[in-house]
Amino acid sequence: MRNLILMMGLCSIAFYSCKDTTDSRQKMSSEKKLERKYEKAQSYTYTNWVLKSSDSVRKVFKEKFTSEQLATIVALNRVDKSTFTSVDTLLIPDQFDDDFLAYAPFPYTLNSAKEISKLAIFSYPIQAYGLYENGELVKWGPSSMGSKEHATPTGLYFCNWKGEEVISTFDDEWVLRWNFNIENEEGIGWHQYSMPGYPASHSCLRLLEADAKWMYDWADEWILADKETVKAKGTPVIIYGSYDFEGRKPWLDLAKNSHANDISAETLNEIVKKHQTNILKEQKNRAAVTNAK
Repeated sequence: MRNLILMMGLCSIAFYSCKDTTDSRQKMSSEKKLERKYEKAQSYTYTNWVLKSSDSVRKVFKEKFTSEQLATIVALNRVDKSTFTSVDTLLIPDQFDDDFLAYAPFPYTLNSAKEISKLAIFSYPIQAYGLYENGELVKWGPSSMGSKEHATPTGLYFCNWKGEEVISTFDDEWVLRWNFNIENEEGIGWHQYSMPGYPASHSCLRLLEADAKWMYDWADEWILADKETVKAKGTPVIIYGSYDFEGRKPWLDLAKNSHANDISAETLNEIVKKHQTNILKEQKNRAAVTNAK
């Protein structure tokens, strides 16, 4: 609870002026009709580009692709533009699409989440997240979750507080941008940080900066009665599965099978159903608290 008091004090002073803007953006997002380019993810094929340690190969690679194409490549490989040249092999789509949802491993529709207004799901096996609104996929992207030594605990969480720039409680040299806490006592949350292409965090959920900023506005914070009492919980977050730390990076398998990373609707529905009752209970409570204001 000490962390709650300290962080809420910092966040309330630094970010109060942004609250009205964030609330208005969230309202506009919820009222906007869902429009997607496709009805399902596309069956694009992929090639694994071996960079090795040759500077000339890396130079050709940088010159071959546009900045928009590089953005797609780094996301598919769970790296960022500052780390992608450090890996040996990169997965390259044979066709580039301006809609990143076209590459989604998550099902576009999740029937078990139809009554859930917002739901974030993080898949440990493929190091990726999917965001749903009333059971419809609205966004997905890469993540670097907990390392083998500091695994991210799986299960159901709810969004708590957030801060545009937060200093980690584990190391005061770690600056966490667009941080959204989901477990207050352990200090677990999602935020922008280096994406090296494998699970490397200290139990948090690392994101690309553009994704972290988008999710910062998208998700709902908790509602507090006072500094120590939670009246209503924020957006639900499900973290599931495990990562094969000794195996091959799963996204590289897409070069042989373009559906190798796909998560079936059946599988994901079963995962959500385990937490459905609790999520809907908290959602109902939040609606009551909000309406009583």
